[in-house]
Amino acid sequence: MRAMILAAGKGSRLKPITDKIPKALVPIAGRPLLVWAAEKLIAAGVNSIVVNVHHHAGQLKHFISELDYPGIEFKVSDESGSLLDTGGAIMHAKHLLDNREPFYVYNADVVSDIDLRAMFNTHKRSGALVTLAVTSRKSSRYFLWQNGQLCGWKNELTGQSIITRNNAFTDCIPMAFSGIHIIDPKIFTLTAKTGSFPINELYLELAASEHIAPFAHSKQFWADTGTPEKLMQAEKMLRNNRMKFI
Repeated sequence: MRAMILAAGKGSRLKPITDKIPKALVPIAGRPLLVWAAEKLIAAGVNSIVVNVHHHAGQLKHFISELDYPGIEFKVSDESGSLLDTGGAIMHAKHLLDNREPFYVYNADVVSDIDLRAMFNTHKRSGALVTLAVTSRKSSRYFLWQNGQLCGWKNELTGQSIITRNNAFTDCIPMAFSGIHIIDPKIFTLTAKTGSFPINELYLELAASEHIAPFAHSKQFWADTGTPEKLMQAEKMLRNNRMKFI
């Protein structure tokens, strides 16, 4: 089983921490974020992990080369020349991910007790092109869902909204995305997009004709680490509930 950890971001909101190290190597509860993500995926049965690199790429490449998990293969998708955003990163790593089986995509700055095996089984049963981990926490941006299908997106701060099917917004349930995806490699045949673009953009385009499904989970033991304040909160959560994340 394959997975991709999105680790190329500059971590601008984590400055000055990320002035000297890549965001994925920021330590939390005694271990780098990348290790938390990798071990979460390995525990779910993943044996091949792609990590994309850009910011402090050399440091991250060296760290990855030193990882030693028996039976686990790590590969680097190099974006040193140009940061490709989430969608561009996945397309750029196509040759490392496409083996005709669904694969995980995991944001390096997320820590969670989400049951990845249950998420994968749900994805397989549904026949969805993409399954997105979502929860009902407060956020500035939401995916909108109706009857288990992505039907739109809304930015609460700007008021911008996108509808993907012939439904009224009032019929759609807003859920915040949790930074964990499962993607069928069929997606590579449905787009010719290249370069830098957000994967959310592609999901919204494809949702008009393809099944993009939610996997709802508890918000109790989920955190992103995008700012120093959030990093501190996540650190506290991990230290107080460590066994839930092992």
